Amino acid sequence: MAEIHSSAVVAAEATLGKRVRIGPFCVVGAEVTLGDDVVLHSHVVVEGRTLVGDRSEIFPFASIGHPPQDLKYAGEESKLLIGPDNKIREHVTMNPGTKGGGLTTRVGAGCLFMMGAHVAHDCQIGDRVIMANNATLAGHVVIDDDAIIGGLSAVHQFVRIGRRAMVGGMSGVEHDVIPYGLVLGDRASLNGLNVVGLKRGGFSRDDIQSLRAAYDTLFGNGRTMAERLKEVEERFAHNAPVNELLDFLRNQSSRALCKPKSEHGG
Repeated sequence: MAEIHSSAVVAAEATLGKRVRIGPFCVVGAEVTLGDDVVLHSHVVVEGRTLVGDRSEIFPFASIGHPPQDLKYAGEESKLLIGPDNKIREHVTMNPGTKGGGLTTRVGAGCLFMMGAHVAHDCQIGDRVIMANNATLAGHVVIDDDAIIGGLSAVHQFVRIGRRAMVGGMSGVEHDVIPYGLVLGDRASLNGLNVVGLKRGGFSRDDIQSLRAAYDTLFGNGRTMAERLKEVEERFAHNAPVNELLDFLRNQSSRALCKPKSEHGG
């Protein structure tokens, strides 16, 4: 049975999994589903059509599932789906989707959202993503697995952040970030590869060297991007991490690509 503090307000229609714990002064809405072993510490509010996955833990003053901060939102039946094993720290905010973005905001498994992080409407977040203190995502942002978003950073709407990319603290990210990339700056520019993250992720020396060579080719000077892409495709046809990088570059996006400062003219 669920363990619910006497001061908590839990709608009778809410769906509670096994061994759920709901602390003092929490509020859980009628259309909320809490999976098995979910823990809500004190003063947590979960509303809307929100699913919180098994073993997730939400800390005080988090606001989860309230309507999007989007003037176009007209009360449509949208959802917020949070996967298992997430840690959502104090003052985090997450909003459901909108009609313009597929009606669903989705968070994967095993993520960490530090104090004050914000996930806006229609964001799609992969597994094991880390958002540090006060990192913020505008609407429709896509973050792939194992990416890290540094503290006090802000990501523009519709931007894609590739797998194992690292966004440095206090960065403003206006353009897509390649998988394994490292971006920094108040208007973020690409600053090499996230080599520390690659090593921590168990990537082989050969894969890291291949990624470095591909990076140098892709962001070198003197040729068009199409010519550079072709060269990398020919040199690294059988290297999985490099091909993931190439797939990211081939996919269409509404945002430009985050590049080194020299390519921005900086």
